[in-house]
Amino acid sequence: MTGIYHSTFVIERIYDATPVRVFKAFSDEKAKAMWFGGPADVITSGQSFDFRIGGHETQAGLWPDGRKTEFDCLYYDIEPNQRIVYTYEMKINGERMSVSLAAIEIFAEGSKTRLKLTEQGAYFDGPDGAKGREHGTNWLMDKLGASLAAPVPA
Repeated sequence: MTGIYHSTFVIERIYDATPVRVFKAFSDEKAKAMWFGGPADVITSGQSFDFRIGGHETQAGLWPDGRKTEFDCLYYDIEPNQRIVYTYEMKINGERMSVSLAAIEIFAEGSKTRLKLTEQGAYFDGPDGAKGREHGTNWLMDKLGASLAAPVPA
């Protein structure tokens, strides 16, 4: 039996977009596809998107080195333009590497939006998995920022 490592991290960002637009980047399948997922060289498959309380979101990716990753999410609480609470598990090559509880809070800051993401995780691959998750989540929040900076599609 392998050990378990617990970790919590908080990421905050200010985006030059309204809370409505930031929330839509999570709640709309096409808007989320603009930023959520692995690097460009990862082949994405097995996607589903059901953004509602009790809904599931899944995504699988095949990496250039042959690894297969799986993301499986369940939404527990959604307050439009304010809050999203969900759990998710990550697997690599079919083996669970982590289970997390995440809360996204969205706050108006003048004409901008402050996003606060708090994640608590149980990692089955040790502390490096937790560090990697925080790094990867920061990378995703940067990608979110870039997608919000792009012109709004007509």
